[in-house]
Amino acid sequence: MPPTARIYRGTPGNLKLLARQLRAGRLVAVPTETVYGLAADATSAAACRRIFAAKGRPATDPLIVHIAGLRDLARVAFANPAALKLARRFWPGPLTIILPKTAAIPDAATAGLPSVAVRMPAHPLFRRLIRLAGVPLAAPSANPFGYVSPTTSAHVQRSLGRKIGHILEGGPARIGLESTIIDLRDPRRPVLRRPGAVTRQELARALGLPVRTSRKAAGPGAQVAPGQLKRHYSPRTPVVLHDALTKRVVDQGGPGDAWLFLAKPGWIRGRAKPGSVFWLDAAGDLGRASRRLFAALREMDEGGYRRIHAERPRGPGLAEALADRLRRAAAR
Repeated sequence: MPPTARIYRGTPGNLKLLARQLRAGRLVAVPTETVYGLAADATSAAACRRIFAAKGRPATDPLIVHIAGLRDLARVAFANPAALKLARRFWPGPLTIILPKTAAIPDAATAGLPSVAVRMPAHPLFRRLIRLAGVPLAAPSANPFGYVSPTTSAHVQRSLGRKIGHILEGGPARIGLESTIIDLRDPRRPVLRRPGAVTRQELARALGLPVRTSRKAAGPGAQVAPGQLKRHYSPRTPVVLHDALTKRVVDQGGPGDAWLFLAKPGWIRGRAKPGSVFWLDAAGDLGRASRRLFAALREMDEGGYRRIHAERPRGPGLAEALADRLRRAAAR
C-alpha cells in the first residue's frame, strides 16, 4: 500500500489549508532548521495525544512547544531574565528552553510535569504556519519513536506516510540535528539536557555562568526533556562505536559490515570507494557532517548491512552533539 500523506509546497494557499488542519486538531509534518517535526495544536490535549499515537511515543516523553515570536513566550511559559537573555541571543534558532509552564499547555504535552520545553524555530515556513494557525505548535521529530530523525520530507513520508495526511515541504534540514535543550527552571544552575548546534560553550558565555551537562539516562518516569533515553535516534541495524576507524580495522571486518567515517579516509585517495564505506563530509567539517548524519544512518540502515561501525567524534561544540546522537544510536 503506498503512503497516503500528501506533500504540500509552501504556497500561501497551502499554508492556510494546513493552518486550518492544525486548528481542527489534526497533524501536519513540518520543516524546521533542525529536523522535520510532527506538529499539532499545543493547547489541545487531544491533538497532542494524536502525536503520541502516530509516533508510538510514550506519554512520559514530553513535547517541545514552538512559538512564532518572543511575545508568544508568555502564553506558554513563565520566563526568567536568564531565559529572556538566551531567547534574545539565539531565537529564532535551534535552542529549546525548559521553563515552568502556564495553564495554556495541557499536561498531555509535558508528561504531566509543571514545566514546558519551548523553542522559536528559524525555518520561515514553519514560523509562518504557526502564525496562521494562531496557536503554539507542539512538534517532536516526525518519525516512529526512537528511530533516526527525518531531515527531508521523503524521510517523513516513508516512515509516517500511512499515519498522517499532511507534510509541508521545506527542503532538507539546514542543521540536521535536534535542537539544543537547556533547563532554566533554576536560572542560577543551568543544565544542558541535550547538546545541539547551540553549544554549551556559547550558552555559558551568554549567561555568564557555567552550564552543567546532564549525562544521566532517563528512568521509567516522566522526563524533563525529550531525547534523554539511553537508546534513541537508532537505526534498526546495530551500531558499534569506535574511537578511531582505520583501514586495518575495516580490512578485519566481516561480511555485511558497513563503516561510517567522519571524514573521507585518506587511504581511499586514488582508488574506488568500497561500497560499504561511508563518510559524513569529505573534509570532516562538523557542520556538514551534522547535516548528513541522520540521512547517512538511514541509507546504511536500508542497505541490508549486518552492522554499522561508526567513528566516535571527539571534542566540544558540534562534536559533543554528534557524539551524543551516535552514542544513543549505538546503545543497547
